[in-house]
Amino acid sequence: MKKLIFLAMTLLFVGCNKGDYPPLQTVKQVDLERYLGTWYEIARYEHMFQKDCKASKATYAKREDGRISVLNECLTFDGKLKDAKGVARVVDSLTNSKLEVSFFGPIWGDYWIIMLDEEYSYAVIGHPNRKYLWILSRTPKLPKDKLDFILAKLDDFGYTQEKLVWSQHD
Repeated sequence: MKKLIFLAMTLLFVGCNKGDYPPLQTVKQVDLERYLGTWYEIARYEHMFQKDCKASKATYAKREDGRISVLNECLTFDGKLKDAKGVARVVDSLTNSKLEVSFFGPIWGDYWIIMLDEEYSYAVIGHPNRKYLWILSRTPKLPKDKLDFILAKLDDFGYTQEKLVWSQHD
């Protein structure tokens, strides 16, 4: 069952049309060593593979082969822990801001870092088709001033606040 969910998830990433949007801009540079570690989801666009999640987090770790291990975890509304293990690879080595992630076999989905503060305390992850968005923080709650800044910028990237689903880290 898990494999079917992951296959569906990756097919969604790969198979979606990019629409009539201008190219999605990413950050100028990402220090992958600083990016590694745990990120808490503050908000996301709803999608099938996180449908029942209320508290999500992702943990990234360097692998010996140069890629990045990905562990996505969430609590469901009935208190169960769900997880998905995958791998990420850099596709733009000049900036390290464009990655691809795979949770099942040879199918890869875009993972583009479109916002990242200097302290690496928050990140915003997008996809060229604008159907996927994650607001991440190093802590379960993001300070209001940083969140307000992110929300004010979403339109510039072709995203809307109305589609956000807010995580509930208790």
